[in-house]
Amino acid sequence: MKKTILFSLMFLSSLMLCQKKTPVVGNDRDVHGCIGSAGYTYSQIKNECVRVFEQKIKLKEVDGDKSYSTMTAVIFSKNMKKAEIFIPDGAAKALSLKGRVKAESGKVERQ
Repeated sequence: MKKTILFSLMFLSSLMLCQKKTPVVGNDRDVHGCIGSAGYTYSQIKNECVRVFEQKIKLKEVDGDKSYSTMTAVIFSKNMKKAEIFIPDGAAKALSLKGRVKAESGKVERQ
C-alpha cells in the first residue's frame, strides 16, 4: 500500500513539473517598458511610449508593389527644432532641424 501511494505521488509530481508555462500576451516589454505587441514604440523626443499609427503626421505609401501597406510617422519636439521619424523597418531616426517652422504656414524658415 505504501509503495502504491509513493509511486502515485511521484507520478503526479512528475506530471506537475513537466507542464509548459505559456507566456502571457502583452508581456513583451522592451528596455524602455514599451509593449511592442500593443503597437507601442519608444519616442526619444517625447520620452514615452507612443503608438506610431496614432500620430498626427503620417506618410502612407502610395504605389507599393507589396500585398500590404506601410506607413511612416513624424513626431516634432515642442519647440519644433527636432523631429523623430519612424520608418517601417522598425528603426526611429532623430533629426535636428536647421531653421524654424512657422505654425500658421507650415514652412521652414532658414536662420
